[in-house]
Amino acid sequence: MHSLIASPMGDAYAVLRPGSKKSLQIGPTRFAELCGQGECPSWLVHAGDRAWGLDLAGTELEDVVLVRKPSPFGFVRATHEVNLGCNYDCEHCYLGLKKFEGMPWESREKALRVLHEAGVLWLQLTGGEPLVDRFFPGVYRRAFELGMMISILSNGSRLHAAPILDLLTEHRPHSITVSVYGATQESYDALTRRPGAFKGFIKGVHAAVEAQLPLTFSLIVTHHNANELDAMKALADRLRVPYDVYSNMSPTIHGTGETLPSQSVEHLRKRKPFTGCNAGHTFFHVDPFGKASICKIGRDPNVDLLTEGVEGLRRLNEIADGLLLRQGGCSGCSLQGTCGTCMPLVQLYRKAQAPLVTYCQHGRPREEVPAT
Repeated sequence: MHSLIASPMGDAYAVLRPGSKKSLQIGPTRFAELCGQGECPSWLVHAGDRAWGLDLAGTELEDVVLVRKPSPFGFVRATHEVNLGCNYDCEHCYLGLKKFEGMPWESREKALRVLHEAGVLWLQLTGGEPLVDRFFPGVYRRAFELGMMISILSNGSRLHAAPILDLLTEHRPHSITVSVYGATQESYDALTRRPGAFKGFIKGVHAAVEAQLPLTFSLIVTHHNANELDAMKALADRLRVPYDVYSNMSPTIHGTGETLPSQSVEHLRKRKPFTGCNAGHTFFHVDPFGKASICKIGRDPNVDLLTEGVEGLRRLNEIADGLLLRQGGCSGCSLQGTCGTCMPLVQLYRKAQAPLVTYCQHGRPREEVPAT
């Protein structure tokens, strides 16, 4: 299995090592060298030792470096929902009904090959809970073999399982983001609505920390566990795991609002102004059924990767341009230049009949709204 990946990345080229944050930028001449045969060139031997502590002297290029060819499609990143099922039943979950459905293995492997053809270098595997899916090991291993830098979003409850831990230790991911739902068994189990969930979470993260896997915590704040935010931060500090705080609840992907009552109002954060994004242009999302959309929020229209293949992704640019335009009551809003909510998310909030305060600046008290 490869130790390094050489890949186009935007208008440049990079050499990366799975499991490492360090990378090496190179020019087209050196990239062309890596596409050849023979021993690793001296500059790579030196860089491998300095950046990653690798001894590449006398080794053959084909044994060390997986070279990814340029793609005409311009996509660099993608997320892939391995499934929608989960071993938790959190009230705030944006997926709504969490059914264990998805593609057979042959279709999953085909979808990964399409992602590779599209140029995807950075792949995020998510769910549901991806680690409980029976095809997760195969999906992960195949994506790794194709030369993707893999990130995982998980609740951490299965990280201690030997098949998962061995896989991630042998073929290291770029990152694992673990959602944290409380600092005590009582609050964690209540939020996840699964007795014993906290014990599994603690066992999983301790196993991952011991294996030196690249963990980050996402501290999920709802009105159920808001009083434990400081304790969740302290837990992360004790484990020496960096963390972010996630506190804005959104409607489900179906546009229903059963998730919104879990919002801790005092922790509702003002979003940064939305000035556009690369969704549908350099990034896209794939659901468990092989449907590619601009992101996990703007799921329609979409492209069926299994029937349209990589050529179908060309339509995402136009789909993105249409979905991200301000429309309806937002099209003439005087505050849209400082609005932090993208249009696909606004549409979900509207469909869920959510209070304006959860997503619109007009929902704030009058004195807080900037004069026009």
